[in-house]
Amino acid sequence: MTEPPRPSAEELPRVIEALLLAADEPVGAGALSRAAGTGERSVRAALERLARESAARGLRLQEDGGRYQLVTAPEYAPYVARLLGDEASRRLSRAALETLAVVAYRQPCTRGDVEAVRGVNSDRVVALLEQRGLIEQAGRARSPGRPRLFRPATRFYEHFGLLGPADLPPLPEEGDPDRAEL
Repeated sequence: MTEPPRPSAEELPRVIEALLLAADEPVGAGALSRAAGTGERSVRAALERLARESAARGLRLQEDGGRYQLVTAPEYAPYVARLLGDEASRRLSRAALETLAVVAYRQPCTRGDVEAVRGVNSDRVVALLEQRGLIEQAGRARSPGRPRLFRPATRFYEHFGLLGPADLPPLPEEGDPDRAEL
């Protein structure tokens, strides 16, 4: 198989888009650079352009921890849920939402950290969220027993229509009567 030609700066965003659509999981800029046969600086510029251009379509470029993927735009979620059926549209319980909020804002955190905030045992809800791919292990704490640390998974950001951790809404200010205790 012959090497494909090096894409032009104009063509590179389309090459990156094709690579991201073909990938099974989020891809780092280095891997995209190698696959496209161009430098990482060019790939990053192409990713920025792709993000701007896709904002006017049904796709969004999502970045999490330096890895990128294309996801559907959150405003079209009801249509995607209709196509995919019940699995995509299952609602999260209040306990699951509380747990996700703690993990998202305190990441990385242990199950014990979640329980300290929620005030109840969170074994089942943490296991369920991990099983559904909304949270993932982010290592182990350096405390006795070396408990697992959790962080939001890429699917968490997809589920809530966020492009990454920077898109999390700010926590309410102290003194706000609606302030959540995180």
